[in-house]
Amino acid sequence: MTPSLLHQILDHAHRADPYPLYEQLRATPVYHEEGGPYVVSTYYEIRRLLHDPRISSDARKLTSITRDPLAQSAQGESALPTNFLRLDPPEHDRLRRMTNRPFGPPHCPHRVDQMRPDLHRIVSGLIDAIAEPDRIDLVEQLAYPFPVTVICRLLGVPQEDEPRFHTWADTVAASLDPDPDADPVTRGKAAHEARKQLGMYLAGLIEERRTKPGDDMLSALATADSPDGAMATMELLSTAALLLIAGHETTVNLITNGMLTLLRNPHVLQRLQADPRHAVPIVEELLRFEPPVQLLPQRTPLTDIEVGGVTIPKGASLWLALAAGNRDPQRFQDPDLFDPDRNDNQHLGLGSGIHSCFGAPLARLEAQLALSELARRLDNPRLLQDPPPYRRNAVLRGPRQLRIACDEVRP
Repeated sequence: MTPSLLHQILDHAHRADPYPLYEQLRATPVYHEEGGPYVVSTYYEIRRLLHDPRISSDARKLTSITRDPLAQSAQGESALPTNFLRLDPPEHDRLRRMTNRPFGPPHCPHRVDQMRPDLHRIVSGLIDAIAEPDRIDLVEQLAYPFPVTVICRLLGVPQEDEPRFHTWADTVAASLDPDPDADPVTRGKAAHEARKQLGMYLAGLIEERRTKPGDDMLSALATADSPDGAMATMELLSTAALLLIAGHETTVNLITNGMLTLLRNPHVLQRLQADPRHAVPIVEELLRFEPPVQLLPQRTPLTDIEVGGVTIPKGASLWLALAAGNRDPQRFQDPDLFDPDRNDNQHLGLGSGIHSCFGAPLARLEAQLALSELARRLDNPRLLQDPPPYRRNAVLRGPRQLRIACDEVRP
């Protein structure tokens, strides 16, 4: 019996190149298997739904009995305190406003840009530490430690505590990937213990920042006196956990997918080597071409809605296939071509609407700096394995390892 199209998309065997399957998915703009989720895959329909107030992100609004093929990967996330990404207005809007005050415009318009020198030092230090140019794992040696270190600095985690933070983040992030070969009980216990330790640590750090605030973001959130009031401790814990996990998971994949794509397109890599300013349009095209977040599952309509001539009932499970929409030929010319010179590149790589990626400015800057420095400093970089081994997660798609080599690491 041939597996269903959705089953094939979620099958790890197709993780290296799911895009032909997404093309098939777009042939039916609203794909639905009996008892399964409704999957929307075309650009304009996805964009409209991302801005539709009738679509809920709150899992508690899901009322239909649906087979959820992503239940195993979602299980790890659900054990974390509910964060504002999984809430609807007005709770979502209040918490997002409060979190944004110390992070971006209009109250802190320069927060991210002022981090640029520190980000450059972190990236440079990680590249300096490459001891064997002929054997580099870009994930382990740069793409993972870079954004985790950045989040630690942003939140105000003391540098001596960063290794502990890295360990917890690694364990929690690993729990989001389905792994049929691992013992689920052992894996679940490890993830639960990591969340517990992380929560206890953050709670202690929050109390410390309330009495002795610094210039970090956690201090600002812990001592805020905004028109929305102050965050409760549990709200602050859930927000800090969100910044940690979401703040590094997507960036790891963006950097790794980015270097893989550049090595497959050497003419673009050469342009970046010649002029680091090309990093800006390159990262935008990467967000369209190889988005780190491929699917948005666990949405649900608050009322019956019609999409593409199909009625999606109230309370049903709704998935938005962002990666499929990003390659919709009705929106993008030559969608399977990696083209940083593309005009009007309004991709879905960081979402859209009220739930668009909160940390998008920081993720963009991290990827731009990482890729431009790698292009500048690695002499004759090349892939040692193509395709690389991929993580099992179908939502957060990216290589588990990216083995590359170069002739030397330039100063």
